[in-house]
Amino acid sequence: MKRLLALTALLATCVHAAPVYKYVDQSGNVTYTNVPVPGAQQIKLPPLQSDSPRPTLLRPRSTSGNAASGAVQIAPSTQKQRDAGRRQILEQELSNERKALADARQALADGQAVRNGNERNYAKYQERIQKLQDAVTEREKNIQALQQELAR
Repeated sequence: MKRLLALTALLATCVHAAPVYKYVDQSGNVTYTNVPVPGAQQIKLPPLQSDSPRPTLLRPRSTSGNAASGAVQIAPSTQKQRDAGRRQILEQELSNERKALADARQALADGQAVRNGNERNYAKYQERIQKLQDAVTEREKNIQALQQELAR
């Protein structure tokens, strides 16, 4: 039992974080992974520390003089930092969605210009075009939702 405990303690001190790689493909899609991919850039992250101080939390004051209700508020500086990170993620998603919309519109234009050999029946052509149109509509809705979220 003592050997197992000593081995566990030794292994716990040897644990370290794996490197993180950022890869952007030809379509502009961003992928984060711990597996090195040709063309990926390694991202340097600050080390995780279990003894690092936690963000400052503020307890709301009760207007009636009673004890606080237990709700926790985040310090303004911490919240501002989180909001900036969230905004950056939303802007990246918006950029990716705009690229996907351009691709979907191009696929729709290309699809409308050509009738495939198995589409002798006009309904099959319309079904294929409707799927392409639905993809364009979905991307437009995604962009609108992201823009609304960024406006908040």
